Amino acid sequence: MSQFKLSARKSLWVGALAVLLLVIVSGCSGSKNDPAPNTAAQPGASQGTDDKSKTDETVAGGTFVYGRPASVTSFDLHNQITSNNAFAIDKVFESLVAFDSKGEIVDWLAKSHNISDDGLTYTFVLRDGLKFSNGSDVTAEDAVFSLERHLKVGGPLAISAKVDTVKATGSHTLVITLKEPYTPFISELSNFSNGIIPNNFGGATEEEFFKKPVGTGPFVVEQWDPAGDVTFTKNSHYWQEGKPSVDKLVYKLIEDDSQAINQLKAGEVNAIESLALQNADEIKNGADTTVVTNGSWVTEQVFFNTLDKHFSDVHVRGALALALDRDGLTKALTFGYAQTANSLLPTTIPYNANDTIKPLNFDVTAAKAELAKSAFPDGFTTKLLVASGNSTRAQEAQIIQAAGKQIGINIEIESIELATFRERFFAYDFAIMLNSGQADSPEANSIIAFQTDPDGFSKSYWTHYTNDEVTKLLYEGQKTADGDGRAEIYSKLLQTLADEVPYLPLYYPDILIGARSSVDGLVVLPNGSVRFEDVHIQK
Repeated sequence: MSQFKLSARKSLWVGALAVLLLVIVSGCSGSKNDPAPNTAAQPGASQGTDDKSKTDETVAGGTFVYGRPASVTSFDLHNQITSNNAFAIDKVFESLVAFDSKGEIVDWLAKSHNISDDGLTYTFVLRDGLKFSNGSDVTAEDAVFSLERHLKVGGPLAISAKVDTVKATGSHTLVITLKEPYTPFISELSNFSNGIIPNNFGGATEEEFFKKPVGTGPFVVEQWDPAGDVTFTKNSHYWQEGKPSVDKLVYKLIEDDSQAINQLKAGEVNAIESLALQNADEIKNGADTTVVTNGSWVTEQVFFNTLDKHFSDVHVRGALALALDRDGLTKALTFGYAQTANSLLPTTIPYNANDTIKPLNFDVTAAKAELAKSAFPDGFTTKLLVASGNSTRAQEAQIIQAAGKQIGINIEIESIELATFRERFFAYDFAIMLNSGQADSPEANSIIAFQTDPDGFSKSYWTHYTNDEVTKLLYEGQKTADGDGRAEIYSKLLQTLADEVPYLPLYYPDILIGARSSVDGLVVLPNGSVRFEDVHIQK
C-alpha cells in the first residue's frame, strides 16, 4: 500500500500509500466505516476461489511456498512501508486491532476496545493468555513500549494523531489519550506498523532484535536472506489455537512475473503474489491452478513531478489527462479485473466520491485546446519512468506514449530495474512515472494524506504537489467525525485533485493471487497482504 506522522504538520506517511503495491507499499463499503468494539477475530476464508480438484483430505503441516517479486530487506516495523517488507512484518507482529478481508476493523490482540464520546480516550483490553513467540507473556507495558517507540521513530507510517499519553492501567489494559480528536486513529492502529513488540526489545539491542524478531504473529523467522528468500516456522505459542496449519512458510524471490507463472504451473510454488492481470484467466482456467481474489485499496496512477518545468504547468497535466482514454486502457489491460478510476480513492474506501466527481475524461479536441493554454502550446519531449519486469505497466506506458503523441507531447519510455526506479522517484528524478497508490487501512485519509501533504515525508507522493486549500481540507477531514460533513470535505478535496491532476488515477485493480488448485484457506486482504493462518494443501 500506499502507503504512508506525530502531528498533522509532521511526516504524514499515511499509506495506502501507503504501502505501495509493487514498488513502494493495503474492501469496505463506500459508507462510513464504524468500528465494531467487540468483534471477535475473523476466521480464515478464501475469497473468490474456484473449487477445482478439491477433496476433503488435507495434508497436515508441511511447507507452503509463496512466490514474491521482491525480497524482504527489513523487519523494523516502524521504519518500513514497502509491500515487500510490510507483508512479511505482518506475519511476525500483530496490532491491537486489525481489518478482515472485507476491510472491517476487528479486535485482534485486544479482545475489546472503547472510544470515549469526545473522541479523546481509547481503551484497549488485551486477550487473556497472549504470549510472544519466545513464550513470554504479552502485557499492556509491551503495548506502551511499542507505541511509544513508534511515536519516537515516526517513520513512513508514523502515528499522526496528537497523542497526549499512552499508559498501562493494569497488566491487560492500555489507555491512549489524544490532545484533540483524530478520526482515522482507530483505523490507522490496524496498520502493520502498530504491531506489538516486547518491552525494551526483550533485553536485546534494536539491531539484534530485528535480525531475529519476536512477536505475537503466526510465524517466526527461521532463515532470512535480505537479497533472497525468507523461511518462517510455525509460532507454537500463537494465540489462535491450532493455527497456523502449516509448519513452514517460505517467501521465494521471483522477480519476473513470467517466471512466477511458470513456477506456479510447474508446482514449484504453491501460490504467487501480484498475479499479472493478463495472466488471470490462463491461471483461473488451468488444470491445476486457480485465482484467489479480493477488491483492493489500490489505485493505479500516472504521477507528474510538479517540479519539472513542463508538469509544473496545470494545463500540460490537464492536456495529457484529456488525451488519455482511461476507459479504453482499463478494458484493454485489466481483462475485467479492474474498474476505471474517477477519484484518487478506490470504491472500496469510504468517501471516495466516485459517483459525483467530474474527472477530465477522454477528449482529444479538448486536450489540444488545453495544451494551447500552457507555456508549451507546440508540444515538447519528455520521459516516462517505469519499473521493468511488469508487463502491464509496460503496456500502460505505450498507451500513454500514444496519447501524448496525439497532442504533440513526445514521450520517451525509460524502463529501469526496480531498485533504481525507487531511487529515482525518491530523488524526484523523473518527469512522469507509473506507480500505484495504496491504503494501509480502510480510511480515506490513508491515501489522501500521503498524496496531498507537501510537508509530509513523501512530499505529496514525490510529486511535490502543493495547494493550500487542499492541505486545509486534509486537516479538516482528519478532525471531523464520520458523517455528511466529512463526506463534503473529501468531495471538495477530491474534485480539486481531479481538476489540477498532480496524478492521474487510471483504474482500481482487484488483488489477484495465483495458486495451485490444491491450496485452500488462503485469505486475501484488501491491502494486498495474505493471511496464511488457515492455509493448507489438499491431497
